[in-house]
Amino acid sequence: MEGFPILNLAVNLSFASLTISLFAGLYRLLTGPTLPDRMVVMDLIASLVIGLILTYIMLTGQTVFLNVAVVIALLVFMGNIAFAKYLKRRIE
Repeated sequence: MEGFPILNLAVNLSFASLTISLFAGLYRLLTGPTLPDRMVVMDLIASLVIGLILTYIMLTGQTVFLNVAVVIALLVFMGNIAFAKYLKRRIE
């Protein structure tokens, strides 16, 4: 992306903002009052990590990491389903 300085700036700014958001999410994960709040933050953190991976792909052009992002998304989805079933049993 050496020929596109505006795109390079945009990718670097998005990388920085995703990193700041990740640290804010980690703080909320450690101080979250309830278990469902922490699970929502875990979902947010996974989305931010996927965003960081995609930003890295845009920055370097190495598309091999796209598979990693897809696997993370699938694992988070399965984790959310398992947690929803756990909450349903806990409420009943």
